[in-house]
Order: sequence, then structure tokens, then C-alpha cells
Amino acid sequence: MASFGLKVIRGLFGAAERIAPRLSGRAAFELFCRTPSARRLTEGERRAIGRAAQFMTEARHHRLKTATGCVVAHEFRPERGREGAGTVLVVHGWRSRTEYMRALIEGFRSAGHRVVSLDFPGHGQSHGRRLNMVNAVDALRVAGEWFGPFAAVVGHSFGGAVAANAIAGSVKNIQPLAADSLVLIAAPSSLPAIFDDFSRLLNVGPRSQLAMADCVERLSGRPLREFTGDRQLAHAPVPTLVIHAPDDREVSRDHATRYANAGSHVKLYWADGLGHRRILADKRVVERAVGFVAEHREPALLH
Repeated sequence: MASFGLKVIRGLFGAAERIAPRLSGRAAFELFCRTPSARRLTEGERRAIGRAAQFMTEARHHRLKTATGCVVAHEFRPERGREGAGTVLVVHGWRSRTEYMRALIEGFRSAGHRVVSLDFPGHGQSHGRRLNMVNAVDALRVAGEWFGPFAAVVGHSFGGAVAANAIAGSVKNIQPLAADSLVLIAAPSSLPAIFDDFSRLLNVGPRSQLAMADCVERLSGRPLREFTGDRQLAHAPVPTLVIHAPDDREVSRDHATRYANAGSHVKLYWADGLGHRRILADKRVVERAVGFVAEHREPALLH
């Protein structure tokens, strides 16, 4: 049953669709970009952060200036004696943070990689309450300037979609991110589909949705319809591994299939039974990701 607050919001958007759809669309877009409050962590999230506290002390922490603010990057050195495999950039999803990416980070460090993990705006140790595709891709741009080029970019959920957009150069005036390979874990592939789901949830009407799409185009320089994974990866033939659980309830398996249809440079691995979040801690998933990156490393990075 919908909460009272959600019912109120749905009612407001329903009324605004008839009276002021452009204003309603802009409001819906701002709500879409609003990040969760850092003060409202669940008990499970607090425990996970606590368990990773010692792990986080092993990193060097960098505050990087972006076009709209700054983000925090955590730099983990490779295990001693295994250096030289290149740098891997790891990016988390919505309502996530570097601590939750620990298994992947440790897997790549063990394989000799330096790992740089970003906290997106409004997440982890980065400040702000606004996150969208443009300021997220810009954060990856800055990380590339400081730490790139990358042996791979590895993204979970929203972070995977951001990684695909960054490598494809989907945002106007931001150059494509340089990486030898790409790993997408439980990643959505269609921004229009995400907007459709959001609009159904909040009762945002069709005219207001057009105004939301206008916000995307003004911000990114590209129409909303162009933000689909198959289109992006078809124009950016970087070796890509898509890892997805068929039982994922947050990002359906259709998104993985869409990515896989981009071309023969995209490989799809079904991680059965791991859902949307358990997939991050699975040893087989980590091994598959690390192995794929090793297979596609450029010799120039092996120094």
C-alpha cells in the first residue's frame, strides 16, 4: 500500500499535469535528481559501513573539483609484490558508496591493480544532494584526468549506466573516458525506461514527462531518447562484460539483454540467484570481472 506522502505527491502531480505541465515536469526532474539524506541510513547500512571502516583506512582520499562541486575519490594501492596491472576505476550505484564495493576493490587489488573508487555527489564522503547523469559523468571525467587512463571501469547499478555513458561520450562537451574495458554489474541500460518507471510511480503525466525530457536535453546537450545502452555501446566498441542476475527486482534482465545487443564486443554473464545487491559480494562475480579485465589489458599499462 502506498504511503500517505506518496499519495499526496501523486495527487499533486496529477493536478499539475492539467494546470502547469512545464512547471510540473521541472519539479519532477529535480525530485528525480534528489539524493537520499546521509542522515537516514538504515541499521543495515550503518553496520556495513562499520565493518568496512578498517578497509577504508587503507586508502588515500582525494577531493576532486568538478564543474558543479567536488567529489571524493578513494585510491587503493595494489597488494605488495603484485603491482603493475594498471588502474581500475570503480563506481557505485544510487544510495550506495565505496564501502559497499569492497569485494570488487579487494579482488582487483589482489590481481595487481591500483583501484580508484568514486563517491558520487550526495553519496559516501562526497557532499551535495543532487545527482544526475551529467554531474556523474563529469565526476568520471575528473577522475580520468587525475588517475587515468584506466585498464577498466567497473560500475554497479546507476554507476554502470554512468560508466557506459562516460565511455561513449554521451554528454555534450565531455570527452569520452579512456579505458581498455568496461564491466557493468546490474546496470540499467535505458534512461527513458527509468524515467517512465519514475513517472508511473509518481503519477507524472505525459505533458510533464515532455518537460522532464527537455530538462535532460538542456543539461546534457542530447535528447533523452539517445540515452540507451545498446546505442551507446554500439558507438563505443570497448570490450564490455555485462553481469546481471535474472532475479534482479530493481533492474530487470531486459536491461542486460539490451546491452548485449550492442555488438560482439559485449559479453553477457548471468549471475543466477544473486539479486541486485548480493551480486557485489559474490566470489564468482568478482573472479569473472577480474579475469575479463586481465584478458583485455593493453600491454602499455603493464608497467
